[in-house]
Amino acid sequence: MMPGMAANPSIFEHIKLDNSRFEIHWLSWQIPLKDESIQAYAKRMLTHIKHEKPILIGVSFGGVLVQEIAKLIEIERLIIVSSVKQSSEIPKHMQLARETGIYKYLPFGLLNYINEIEKLPVGNIIRKRLKLYQQYLSVNDKVYLDWAVKEMVCWNQPKPMENIIHVHGDHDKVFPIKNIKNCIVVNEGTHIMILNRFRWFNEHLPELIEHGILKEKQC
Repeated sequence: MMPGMAANPSIFEHIKLDNSRFEIHWLSWQIPLKDESIQAYAKRMLTHIKHEKPILIGVSFGGVLVQEIAKLIEIERLIIVSSVKQSSEIPKHMQLARETGIYKYLPFGLLNYINEIEKLPVGNIIRKRLKLYQQYLSVNDKVYLDWAVKEMVCWNQPKPMENIIHVHGDHDKVFPIKNIKNCIVVNEGTHIMILNRFRWFNEHLPELIEHGILKEKQC
């Protein structure tokens, strides 16, 4: 299981599968090397995958990465959540950022100030949200963030990989479902549904893993 951009593997902490049938391994983001492509990064990540023919599950940008990993090794199943499976599913504003190069100038270093913001007299809702950011979005190295944003907006995948399983929420604001085709829809699912709709995944992941299909509405 590969978490989303800047997230640590604890986003999967509520995913509970029958351990007599499944063995879960969490993958973590590594700091990219200078000028490292996502394809080279995926090859380097193979050192953290110890089993033959694994089932790869990736969330958001982690879904993009597991697709690149799946091009390098034989796998049993490929599942992406709250992600995209081809370049045309990337929203227009991200495509514009790629075409203009504006992603190079976004202030991602501001994530380092979360600890300082928490000290301010902010309301409980903001404070709770900051706590969530601190807990789950812990990969705030600027080298990593600059690289991840570039690789996400510039990802080139003309068509979906064969037999990919795509689970997507109909309330996803990062990757709006209007751009997504051929997916399993989670009603009222948001971009962070791996956290707040974990019961759906605990119920349906076993069937997806073992059979690759699910009797759910397709978009």
